Amino acid sequence: MRAFCVLFFRDSIMKFVDEATIDVAAGDGGNGCASFRHEKYKEFGGPDGGDGGRGGHVLALADSNLNTLVDFRYTRRFEAQRGEHGKGSDMFGTKGDDIVLKMPVGTIISDAETGEVLHELLQPGELITIAKGGDGGFGNMHYKSSTNRAPRQKTPGWPGERRALKLELKVLADVGLLGMPNAGKSTLIAAVSNARPKIADYPFTTLYPNLGVVRVGPEKSFVVADVPGLIEGASEGAGLGHQFLRHLQRTRLLLHLVDVAPFDDAVDPVQQAKAIMGELKKYDAELYAKPRWLVLNKLDMVPADERAARVKDIVKRLRYKGPVFEISALTREGCEFLVQKIYEHIAKVHEAAQPHVEVDPRFAGNP
Repeated sequence: MRAFCVLFFRDSIMKFVDEATIDVAAGDGGNGCASFRHEKYKEFGGPDGGDGGRGGHVLALADSNLNTLVDFRYTRRFEAQRGEHGKGSDMFGTKGDDIVLKMPVGTIISDAETGEVLHELLQPGELITIAKGGDGGFGNMHYKSSTNRAPRQKTPGWPGERRALKLELKVLADVGLLGMPNAGKSTLIAAVSNARPKIADYPFTTLYPNLGVVRVGPEKSFVVADVPGLIEGASEGAGLGHQFLRHLQRTRLLLHLVDVAPFDDAVDPVQQAKAIMGELKKYDAELYAKPRWLVLNKLDMVPADERAARVKDIVKRLRYKGPVFEISALTREGCEFLVQKIYEHIAKVHEAAQPHVEVDPRFAGNP
């Protein structure tokens, strides 16, 4: 039974890969050709050696249909085609074919040796060059001049770039869910979005991040991310959640889910909430400073006449001054109101992030 559990855990965690190291090699340029025209009845044919073709580039494409880097776990070396050599009769070499590596939106590409960040793929369809192909060498026709009518010079092609790259994925989501294992994060994301995470009545059912699109209305939506639950000591490596906290760094809002009706009476929701905030602060001060709303979940498990008192007690002991939402992700009570408020907040953040452009009054209203 123990062996089965270990295999199940490994298979589950391998479904999500957010780091990979790859080697890329652009194609070398083709060599130039030294050749002279040999045609009947043409005594002075002259040089006709063509240039070599450019080597193929290695490109990275941001693909919105991908959400892991698993394709780079087993295939780690990528080589583009080299350029064709130049030929006689003024024939230039054909350039090598480029290769395109599809990566999830949110991938950070860094130099594996220096750690320097080279690029971040933030927009779907974004295409960048991560290794440039070498230029082709010059043929002898390139050196022809009035004083050098029979050049024999030619040059080899330039080598293509070769790099060891580290790929790191930080998912792009507007809202991130925080909470202890079994706080109801997966149930909430399943209730309000198109995501269908695994849900069960034991901790650590979420072993890798889940993304869901919440549709509020026509052309009105936002993306929510659910990561594995945190436990005390997560910033030192305990549990699973610390491995995926990076995916919350690009969110605009954090929802801190608190289980107000834990199965174990000895468990204090307030102490759990304080532990989460402590681990968040230890991991990243900027992440801790993000807007964070308190969401009290599982109110369906609390008698109706006790709800107000329990909510008031939790908020008071946490000394929390921000927005508080009372929901039941299981019955969806309060979820619609929460979604509307989230969308309003995200829309304001998007609007504030748009650059302000001054319009000349003479052209205002003109097409």
